[in-house]
Amino acid sequence: MKNNFLLFCMLIVSGTLFAQSGHIMQGIGAVNMSMGGAATGQSLDFNGAILWNPAGIAKYNGSEISLSVGAFSASPTLKSSLPSGMMFPGAPAVKGTTNDDKGMSILPAIAYLWGKEGSKHTFAVSAFGISGFGVKFPQETNLPVDNSGNPNPNWNPNDSNPINYPQNMRGFGLVESNYMLLQISFTYAYQLSEKVSLGFQPNFNYEAIKLSPNPIATPDMIKGYPETDNTSAMGYGAQFGIYYDSGKLLKLGASYKTKQYFNEFDFKQNYLDGSDAPNATFTMNYPAIWSLGMGLSCKKLDFAFDFRYVDYENTEGFAESGWSLNKDTASPMFGYPTGSVKGFGWKSMTILSAGLQYRIKDNLPVRFGFTHNSSPIKDELAFFSIPATAVVQDAAQIGFGYKINNKFELNLVYHKGFRGKGVKGTLLDPTPQAFGGPWDATNNPLGAIPGTSVSYDMDTSMFQFTLNYKLK
Repeated sequence: MKNNFLLFCMLIVSGTLFAQSGHIMQGIGAVNMSMGGAATGQSLDFNGAILWNPAGIAKYNGSEISLSVGAFSASPTLKSSLPSGMMFPGAPAVKGTTNDDKGMSILPAIAYLWGKEGSKHTFAVSAFGISGFGVKFPQETNLPVDNSGNPNPNWNPNDSNPINYPQNMRGFGLVESNYMLLQISFTYAYQLSEKVSLGFQPNFNYEAIKLSPNPIATPDMIKGYPETDNTSAMGYGAQFGIYYDSGKLLKLGASYKTKQYFNEFDFKQNYLDGSDAPNATFTMNYPAIWSLGMGLSCKKLDFAFDFRYVDYENTEGFAESGWSLNKDTASPMFGYPTGSVKGFGWKSMTILSAGLQYRIKDNLPVRFGFTHNSSPIKDELAFFSIPATAVVQDAAQIGFGYKINNKFELNLVYHKGFRGKGVKGTLLDPTPQAFGGPWDATNNPLGAIPGTSVSYDMDTSMFQFTLNYKLK
């Protein structure tokens, strides 16, 4: 009992070390990542089973601890443009690119499994970072005017990103975000028959976020948007699964992760001049996920394929889009936009994961994986997702394992997310001066500015290793 308590404390401490991950994590641990994240119908290690199908841990017995550490980096690129004449009469067209300056993140994960040989019951406890995003787009320094408002003779309009202009020039300035979701899970699997097992997993979640500027807040007419302190929220949810192993070639699995419910963020904020800003609140839940999987296994080969459906369209924080309206002093039907964003407006997405393992020797498997995601970001709402550029659609992985002895096993993986077509939309602005007339709630509810553009794309890379140790 004392050892289990100490292990639980280690899980919590390790869990708080999770840095910025990217969107929904496609897999946990080097084995699951190297298989493209596929694990619902082919349980090759208990980390992947815990993440995607709790029933899959039923095939394991004994006591085993798994520790994973990864070095993750992303390279988002943000672009925007203005048509000629928009900045001032006779102004040239303006366009520019800003590269992310966030750097590398360390991603640890830990899990512990135990079950007696011959028992129908298997248990596990884990602390995983399952979701996150983070960008740092510096403020543009190639500006058309200096701090005193005098024209800048060295200004190059072909290398000047207007979306990162200072807020007093109607840009966002520095755009920085940092979001993470830590999930602590208690997993139970029951061997219903020789071929079928069931799994249940209550989840306890912690999410934290920091934003600069905070698009959820209503901007001040003079001071602009505020930036937030680091803010956190607690949440809960569950996952259910079923796993079938024919004992020969075919394996099948299905799981359902419920929506993870959180209390609302209560943002404490400051304007860029250091003065206090009013608090703002926002609820951001984690979407429900349906997973179906199959596996094929023979003497030296194991194949896994998963299909997932991620229900962003019914998730608070992601479902709504557009500007919050103030109906106190404007049209009683429409109100007027406050400049506060209601949500990301993401659409539900699908994920396809496939992986192949070939055992060169019994103690030396090599693995290849591929993952394809549909994009959750609508082009017309690209402006609202600048702090969370979730646009990597294809990723490939290669990895291998080595069983050192009966106690230790080491697995490694390299992941590469490819820069695809990205997302491209228009700049949005709720203020009347954006289009030279009253805000149009009927024909232009988002405040799209004609002739402008905003786009972003990204690639990712990660090295990760997992060390498993069998206690007995």
